Amino acid sequence: MADRKSSSSGGASSRLTVRRKDRAENEAKKEEKTPKEGENAEVNGTNAPVENGENSEKPEPMELPPFEIITGDRMDPFFFKFQFKNVEYSSGRNKTFLCYLVDQGPGSGGLLRGFIEDEHASGHAEEAFFQQVLPNYDPALKYTITWYMSSSPCAACAAKLAEILKSRKSLHLSIYSARLFEWEEPEIGAGLKALAAAGCKLRMMKPLDFTYIWDTLAENDEQTFTLWEDCQENYEYYQDKLAEILQ
Repeated sequence: MADRKSSSSGGASSRLTVRRKDRAENEAKKEEKTPKEGENAEVNGTNAPVENGENSEKPEPMELPPFEIITGDRMDPFFFKFQFKNVEYSSGRNKTFLCYLVDQGPGSGGLLRGFIEDEHASGHAEEAFFQQVLPNYDPALKYTITWYMSSSPCAACAAKLAEILKSRKSLHLSIYSARLFEWEEPEIGAGLKALAAAGCKLRMMKPLDFTYIWDTLAENDEQTFTLWEDCQENYEYYQDKLAEILQ
């Protein structure tokens, strides 16, 4: 989903380490962008007066470009490493990447494979998958679909996916997520439980899953992928939370 964030709570030292690292990186970026005293701040590519009580102006609101869904065969390696990182503090990770594998059974033309990226808040990658990748459903085929997602579905998408699974009996969906989206919210938990009850397999991405996506769906230039620190611990933390939701 666009504009997502992961919920956080106090606890394990590994999560505190993750938060400190990400916050340090974000603070470093802020320091680079903060104008020095007496300098003009840049707004939308132009210099605007720094507010000092005299001749100050409010910057014009920046217009976002038109909404679009981006699809492709292999994603940018930087986006993969950033958007799929299974940290708890997820500032800046405000879009959803959905990597998919679709097996339509014998004689269907082989395996479909690629990724979908959603932009801004006008639509979600989950819905776009059924509009752009699999727009036509043939009940005579047996669909085995696997998604690797940067974060788990929101409540609205979980409800839509549950309805799709109920109406399309020959479609089997597995969703492996790097992070849980706002898992403390009751409607999110209810949506995930309804999705599981409709037959969807839900689990968090394991370290081997990240390596698999890097090897098959990222423009890796044959470079070896190195997992970040605490990837395994973060997976276990999220998996425990998901198990609590689905019990």
